[in-house]
Amino acid sequence: MFGSITNWEGDLFDQFSRLQRDLDEFRGASPGPANIRAVARGSQPAINVGVTAEGADVYVFAAGLDQEQIELSVQQNLLTISGECPAIQPEGANAYLQERFSGKFRRVIALPEDINPDSANAKYRDGVLHVSFARKEEAKPRQIRINQ
Repeated sequence: MFGSITNWEGDLFDQFSRLQRDLDEFRGASPGPANIRAVARGSQPAINVGVTAEGADVYVFAAGLDQEQIELSVQQNLLTISGECPAIQPEGANAYLQERFSGKFRRVIALPEDINPDSANAKYRDGVLHVSFARKEEAKPRQIRINQ
């Protein structure tokens, strides 16, 4: 385990990364998520979730996907997004750098408790899947009139 600390051959950044992994392993830290609703860094495709007083918006950055191959479902306030990102590589070519994710994926996002799952609306445009939900009517903020 500590043999790698004294081996300084190769790229300095690789050595720092290896040292960080060794220290994490020693401390018992895992590279996984920090809490139950988080996902491990590097999970694909990338997702942004935002909430407002009116509802919630989920943005899935999934360039190059066929929207017919994306599956969406909601059950007990969990939005499940699954599909497959095709590999893009010319025939006979060897990749020496590949940063784009390819393969099957499945992401599950916990939605706020007061979201109305029947209000789901999904649009896919310019490589971004946008899924929006409205809040249940009883959960929306409303003005209270003061009577005299």
